Amino acid sequence: MNMAPQSSDSMKELLEALKDRETAALDKVLDAYQERREKRAGAQKAELYYVTPPSEEQQKKIKAFLNQRFGTEDMALELKEDPSLLGGFRIKVGSLEFDRSLKGRLDEMKRRLSDTTAALVGTGEVIDLLKTEIDEAEFQSGEREIGRVARVGDGVATVTGMRHVMYGEIVLFETGVKGMVQDIKEDTVGVILMGREEQLSVGSRVLRTEKMAGIPVGEAFLGRVVDAMGTPIDGRGPIEAAGYRPIENPAPGIVERKSVDTPLETGILAIDSMFPIGRGQRELIIGDRQTGKTAIATDAILNQKGKDVICIYVAIGQKASTVAKVVNTLTRHGAMEYSIVVSATASDPASLQYIAPYAGTAIAEYFMHKGKDALIIYDDLSKHAVAYRSLSLILERSPGREAYPGDTFYLHSRLLERSSRLSDELGGGSITALPIIETQAGDVSAYIPTNVISITDGQIYLESGLFFSGQRPAVNVGLSVSRVGGAAQRKAMKKASGSIRIDLAQLREMEVFTQFSADLDESTQELLLYGRGLMEVLKQPLYRPLSMAEQVITLVAATGRAFLPVPVDKIKEFQMGLLAFIEEEHPEIIRELSETLDLSDALRKAILAAAAEYRGRVMA
Repeated sequence: MNMAPQSSDSMKELLEALKDRETAALDKVLDAYQERREKRAGAQKAELYYVTPPSEEQQKKIKAFLNQRFGTEDMALELKEDPSLLGGFRIKVGSLEFDRSLKGRLDEMKRRLSDTTAALVGTGEVIDLLKTEIDEAEFQSGEREIGRVARVGDGVATVTGMRHVMYGEIVLFETGVKGMVQDIKEDTVGVILMGREEQLSVGSRVLRTEKMAGIPVGEAFLGRVVDAMGTPIDGRGPIEAAGYRPIENPAPGIVERKSVDTPLETGILAIDSMFPIGRGQRELIIGDRQTGKTAIATDAILNQKGKDVICIYVAIGQKASTVAKVVNTLTRHGAMEYSIVVSATASDPASLQYIAPYAGTAIAEYFMHKGKDALIIYDDLSKHAVAYRSLSLILERSPGREAYPGDTFYLHSRLLERSSRLSDELGGGSITALPIIETQAGDVSAYIPTNVISITDGQIYLESGLFFSGQRPAVNVGLSVSRVGGAAQRKAMKKASGSIRIDLAQLREMEVFTQFSADLDESTQELLLYGRGLMEVLKQPLYRPLSMAEQVITLVAATGRAFLPVPVDKIKEFQMGLLAFIEEEHPEIIRELSETLDLSDALRKAILAAAAEYRGRVMA
């Protein structure tokens, strides 16, 4: 390892000080250190690449600089011609490089120009920008650490010669592709590539940037579709960023958090009534493929319209057509105005799929620290874990359960712990997370599902059997839970939904006992009819979230047996008609519910009276 004179002198002073205190063994340590330092200094050799050979005077100045920099007396200087430099020279000492060539300056200018997010609409602006870059750019006159690609393939490059690089640091390949350091060994560094690897080859140069991976953030991202690096992919031009946040950030501490007590209503009756979600909560959506997981997340976004909640949808490993369908749905319902889509599709490298959820969380944190509420959906973390497993196996990390590396739990815990509600002193903003996990044949005891279940504050379990029987959303009331519960529920909703879970549990038990019975008494028949009516009420069409007032009216009418005389196949039509009737004929009910957020006995009676009035009209 190369040492600057300052650090070498400091080490020597420390050893001398310890020696003065009569520490016996330090004589040998100091002698060995001095011997090793002299040996390494003598072995140092500098390589000078040039287009025009330097004069004797120039060589003396270069040697004097190198001797001072590396603490040597007479460093060997090897001259090598390199016409590709165009002009100037480049000095290489071990893994360090001093680039004062024309090619290096042009490459740096190209990089700086490619990083700009300003929209260049005319020739004059381009010329002005070029002048600014030429006048102000620092053309890497200082030292920089350079590595070389030893191996490359499957989205991962193995780099040698980088002794001081940090985990998570961004490095720049000479082709312009960026990479993130993910594995540090004694002699090599594993880098995951953020772009295509076609032009990379063994021996390609790699430059340290000394910057951690991050993403641009700002209000201008609202309504846009971006990739995992924050680059717009919706064809609507560049985005003017208001700042830059690291994609990896520590989660807020206990003192910085506030308890979850404000509901984030999804507009889905089955969820808001029995498994309420609060702002700052992490609620898992789990189920087999094609059971409506994304539909629930989309409805939750649609229901935030006009509620001052920023929504971020992170698509991980999805088909591009699936992401386009979600974007079209949000646009059609006017939800893209307050939404951001971060997309890392199945055709993107595994590295982008790996960092996509962290990038989305960084965007959400920007809004949270401005005192706003954000909702983030990870669709889905199963594919995220698969992408991370692929990278880890290529990096030669030891596989564990189901071939996932040992730090897979940490992979998701450090992501989901960033979702919280900040204290009032920090602005009171929040991030609510709805991670999605796909199960195989309903196996919730697999590695990734059990990991995420233990991290989150509850789960909404979607059952294939319910889905295919027509119960949509196919929420399994028995296996679903919210560990925040009534703390994040309006008083009106809490009063209206008091016994619904018990009633549905009784229905399940009664159906098991009566499935082979032909002759049932009247009370049992009524209980079965009531329970089946509840199940019908909980069905909800796509992209039709219900307001809090509509949900309370529906629950009061259902638990008050107002739907019993209605045929089961007509209950959904009756429910929607009742809501429209109350909105037109009795708007004071909705107004009182919306203003007081409470359900008084008088209001309950008024809802049941309105339901009876409507039933009398339609069933007369």
